[in-house]
Amino acid sequence: MRQWPLRRREEYEARYGDEQIVRIVRETDKDTVAEVAKRHGISEATIYAWRKKFGSLETDEVKRLKTLEAENARLRKLLVDRELEIDVMKEINAKNW
Repeated sequence: MRQWPLRRREEYEARYGDEQIVRIVRETDKDTVAEVAKRHGISEATIYAWRKKFGSLETDEVKRLKTLEAENARLRKLLVDRELEIDVMKEINAKNW
């Protein structure tokens, strides 16, 4: 009897992109969860977790979400840099007086 290595959710998400995960979840609308899980070599629990995370999204919405998240991360970085500059300027002004 062969035991399969246990995999964490992050490993599946690294193996499958978000768009592909949404397609797999959409396959469960036509076939049973067990059939889809077996076809893709993942557990049924993984599909249920993906359904909970991506259940109402379509593939194009996932792409839009990823671009928004990337833009949000970029803006956060800009904000942190700006706050750091402000703190440095406050320290310089405090030393001059």
